[in-house]
Amino acid sequence: MRLWLVLLLLSLPGCFSIQGPESVRGLAGGSVTVWCRYTPRWEAYEKWWCRGAEWNSCQILVQTNGSEQEVKGDRVSIRDNQRHGLLTVTMEEVRRDDTDTYWCGISRNGPDLGASVKVTIDPAIAHGSTRVCPLTHQPSRVLLLLLTSPIMGAPVSRTTCP
Repeated sequence: MRLWLVLLLLSLPGCFSIQGPESVRGLAGGSVTVWCRYTPRWEAYEKWWCRGAEWNSCQILVQTNGSEQEVKGDRVSIRDNQRHGLLTVTMEEVRRDDTDTYWCGISRNGPDLGASVKVTIDPAIAHGSTRVCPLTHQPSRVLLLLLTSPIMGAPVSRTTCP
């Protein structure tokens, strides 16, 4: 029974060869960066970033040429740090409809290697005035939370404290 489990794991796309985060989140209008690590021996291979829930039919959005040079596509870039076995993908000016399953992968003879990443884009936080909200009240001190938007560090407008 254990042998079947080992064989199943080894047959999965990218199993142990490339790994990324299970999921990442970002805000509409901002950017999302995903880091995928891969094992030694894949340094000089082309790497790619594709979109789609199904491994075998996802659409490649950007692909390296086997070097460490950054490659840019439409609102997405990819860079391969071969010395550290680290693939960096940055999606810019993200929109709510960018929410989907993506894959970071390695091109090779035979089936490519890949790891899925669920990307979720939340609505942007409105720009507005700064509001300070108390988190706890203690006789000797008060901890304060200054709410700011992750987009450009702009203050967030809120009518009530969390």
